[in-house]
Amino acid sequence: MLGAELTCDRYLDRLKTEIDHINQDGLQRWADLLYAAWEEGRFVYLIGNGGSGTTATHMCEDLGKSTLYEKDLQDDSKRRLKIMSLTDNVGWILAVGNDVGYEDIFVQQLANYGQPGDLLIAISGSGNSPNIIKSVDWANRHDLTTFGLTGFDGGKLKTLQTDGIHVNLNDMGMVESIHLCLFHWVLNDVFARINAAGRYAT
Repeated sequence: MLGAELTCDRYLDRLKTEIDHINQDGLQRWADLLYAAWEEGRFVYLIGNGGSGTTATHMCEDLGKSTLYEKDLQDDSKRRLKIMSLTDNVGWILAVGNDVGYEDIFVQQLANYGQPGDLLIAISGSGNSPNIIKSVDWANRHDLTTFGLTGFDGGKLKTLQTDGIHVNLNDMGMVESIHLCLFHWVLNDVFARINAAGRYAT
């Protein structure tokens, strides 16, 4: 854990350095995929374990609600982003985990919902969580687009995903923080496009 070794100023300097190393083209492609899903009426699914699981929940909430202006939330005619975090169905997760196996908790949900052209965002610091790998493999074989958020060396996910963002750092806390930090730019970019706001204003 870097925070156990570094003083506050050195930790923040390291965080800034790691953010500077992020592939900005990959970040733009992530936003492009989400905007295309909204434009085409495709579903977006998010998966992750532990801290990455709560990141999936956070991203789902923000993208589901915050891509529209508050006034538009009462407008049934306004197109919505179809998005679901598969980390949030507790009953289903417990049932599949107990009756089948923890490695199946996401893929069993995808098998019910996933359609060709949908987008799966898979978040795994190590890139090696069996339930993530199994889901991404299923999604690839069923013609979904898969976008991974990884850390460390990227693990199996980095080689299996269609596209993704990699934080090349062996510290889970900082990796998770960077994933969420980057997401908020993606969220804002997608919001601006959907609402013709900011630099996309006409």
